[in-house]
Amino acid sequence: MQAQVWDNPLWRSLLPLGRDEQAGGYRRYSFTAADAACRDWFVQAALQRNLRTEADRNGNLWAFWDAGTESAAVAAGSHLDSVPDGGAFDGPLGVVSAFCAIDVLRERGFEPARPVAVVAFAEEEGARFGRACLGSRLSSGVIEPEAARELTDADGVTLAQAMAAAGLDSGRIGADAGLGSRFAAFVELHIEQGSVLDGLGAAVGVGESIWPHGRWRLDFAGRADHAGTTRLGDRRDPMLPFACAVLEARAAAKDTGALATMSKVAAVPGGTNGINSAVRAWLDARAPDDEHLIRLVDQVMETARAAAATHGVSFRAERESWSPLVKFDLELQDRLVTALAHAGITAPVLPTGAGHDAGVLASVLPTAMLFVRNPSGVSHSPAEYAAPQDCQAGVEALAVVLTELAGR
Repeated sequence: MQAQVWDNPLWRSLLPLGRDEQAGGYRRYSFTAADAACRDWFVQAALQRNLRTEADRNGNLWAFWDAGTESAAVAAGSHLDSVPDGGAFDGPLGVVSAFCAIDVLRERGFEPARPVAVVAFAEEEGARFGRACLGSRLSSGVIEPEAARELTDADGVTLAQAMAAAGLDSGRIGADAGLGSRFAAFVELHIEQGSVLDGLGAAVGVGESIWPHGRWRLDFAGRADHAGTTRLGDRRDPMLPFACAVLEARAAAKDTGALATMSKVAAVPGGTNGINSAVRAWLDARAPDDEHLIRLVDQVMETARAAAATHGVSFRAERESWSPLVKFDLELQDRLVTALAHAGITAPVLPTGAGHDAGVLASVLPTAMLFVRNPSGVSHSPAEYAAPQDCQAGVEALAVVLTELAGR
C-alpha cells in the first residue's frame, strides 16, 4: 500500500523540485539549479503571503511577517537542501510548516506583538561542501569566512565559486553580530530521525538536547600496483587499514554506547583490477556526551594508525567538524511544553543524535525544536515519511508555539 501524501498545496508545489525520478530521492545540493528552484519556491511562498523577504550575507533565506514594532523577532523554519538521494521531509517539512502556521494564525485573526520570521538555512546537510549547518555556522561565527570560501565540492569547485555562479557574493559571508539581538528565539520543526515518538504514541515532541557529534576525514596513502602480479607480501594496499578502521568504528561504537559510521569513501584510482594508491574516508561519530565521543574516535584512530603501519601505508586524519553537546534553552523548552499542554497536545521531551541548525544557533540565542512522528524511523532515504495527519499536527503545534512566543 502506497503511503498517503500530505495534501497541502504548498507541500505539493515543493515535492517535484530536485527529485531524481530514477532514484526516487532528492539531490538538492547548495547553489545548484535544484537549489535555485527551491530558493525561488521560498520567495514565491513568501510573496503569496505578503511577507517581506531577504537573503542574508550567508545565503540563508528569510521571510518576515512584520508586526509594526521594533521587538526582536521569533523565527521558525529549517532547510531545503538534501543529502544525496535524501527523503522529502528532512528540512523542507519545517519550512513548509512555518509558512502554514502563519496561515493558520492569520485565519484565526492572530496579530503578532513581535515579528515572525520563516527561515531556510543554506547547506545544512553539508552534502556539497562537507560542512554541516554551514549557513547557520557562518551566521553564528562558528566558522571563519576565509576557511568557508576555500571549501571545495567533489569537482573541486570552491564555495566562493559556487556562490558567484548563483549570483551571491562570498566576500560578504561571515558572522551576523546582531543575530542575538534581532531574534528572541528560533524554533525548528523537523521530522524525527528515529521512531521514539511512534513508540510513545505521540504525533509531536519537543527537543531536549542534541548529542555531540563530528566528522573526521581519514587519508590512507599506499602504492598503486597490479592486482594479478603483485605478491601479497609486496603490497602497500590502503584498502586494508581502511577495512580495519571500518570494523573498529562499529566495535568502538558498541563499546561506548555511541554511533559511528564510515559514511563516505573514495578509492584512487579505483580500477577493478588494480591495487589502489589511496583511500579517503569519512567517519561520522555521535555519542551521548563529549567524553564517550572522544573515546570512540581515539579508539578508531589508534586502530587505523596501527593497521596502516602494519601494511606499509601512511595515515593521517583531520577533524572537519565538531558540535559539542547541545542542551536546548530550558526556559524556552518549558514554555513550549506548557503551551502545547494547554492546547491539549501531549508532546514528550526527547534528545536526538542528529545535528540541526537549532543546535548551532543555541550558542547565540534561545532555540528549541519540535519533532513530528516518523513511524518507521527511517531518514536520509526516500523511504522517510510522516503521515498527513501528523504533518498537520506539527503545523498546529507550531502555531500554538508561535502564539505563545509572539503573542501579546
